[in-house]
Amino acid sequence: MLAVARSYVRVRAVADEVVQDAWVAVLRGLERFEGRSTLRTWVLRIVANIARDRGVRERRSMPFSALESVEEPVIEPDRFLRAGEPYPGGWRSFPTAWRTLPESQLLADETFAVVARTIAALPEAQQLVITLRDVIGCSSEEVCGVLDVSAGNERVLLHRARLRVRAALERYLDG
Repeated sequence: MLAVARSYVRVRAVADEVVQDAWVAVLRGLERFEGRSTLRTWVLRIVANIARDRGVRERRSMPFSALESVEEPVIEPDRFLRAGEPYPGGWRSFPTAWRTLPESQLLADETFAVVARTIAALPEAQQLVITLRDVIGCSSEEVCGVLDVSAGNERVLLHRARLRVRAALERYLDG
């Protein structure tokens, strides 16, 4: 719940308040839960709605410098197989097999810190999707229900987020 709230609001204390408000809303509305989705999806949707509203209010005081748009990084075309090669459009090289790396390197706090920093630096929508899917473990359907996005949009956001995390891990693990 806190991860979903943090993706909509900038301040941890505000996210804590959102979670508290969401629990109150869940308790007040539990008798109205119709079971059309899982309980987890319903609860996370409540968190997302409250956090979205709070985030809008919080953003009203955003400085102009924070409004600059950030261009999506372009993935170099040479990282993909070309037409005429087996599996065109697929990755030219796969990530380093983590099984071959020393266990101490994989278990190091730095590796997890790289992933956490990368996820924290993602655009809001990508951060939400990868957190719900890969950190919390929600299904694609649950994410679509919580964020009110199409399945195609969810896949694109997840793909872009995973690309950025993969790139960060490649830089870290491959030196």
